[in-house]
Amino acid sequence: MDAGKALHLLIEGNDRYVADNENIDTSASVRSSLVSGQSPYAIILSCADSRVIPEAIFDASAGQIFVCRVAGNIANASTVASIEYAVAHLGTKLIMVLGHESCGAVTAAIAGVKESPSLAHLLEQIEPAVNECSSTEINDVVRCNAELTAKELLAKSEIISGAEGIKIVSGFYNLGSGQVDIL
Repeated sequence: MDAGKALHLLIEGNDRYVADNENIDTSASVRSSLVSGQSPYAIILSCADSRVIPEAIFDASAGQIFVCRVAGNIANASTVASIEYAVAHLGTKLIMVLGHESCGAVTAAIAGVKESPSLAHLLEQIEPAVNECSSTEINDVVRCNAELTAKELLAKSEIISGAEGIKIVSGFYNLGSGQVDIL
């Protein structure tokens, strides 16, 4: 499926989610149909925040979206490799980097939290957005982070940047309304 059609499906799914009219199907028959393989129409790089559930947000049934979740929706080695797999082996053409309202990882990066070496490593990957954003308001930095991460995916991966027909978009998930704004 081409990237434009995939983005249209994400937007339609989000519209159903916002209207409380989801049709998510994870039934035995769907699971059974996926045993021999998958062909997701979109890849979502999302924050690991428990309030952000991409399958629900985009009203996607099992097998429809390939989700990578990590605090701050960063492009680390593991998320880039996972996305490369979906691009190279599953043929997925659309990647969305999804930031969200009131992100704790972005809040911690703004505050300069360094509680452990692992947490410091994660937050260092958000610092470019903190430094480049013209605002210190958390949701503005979240948007900057999603946009910078989308650019990083291209810069960090020849597989992604070289894929024919690939499209990368950034989104911002509004926790209260459920609406995803395409940035």
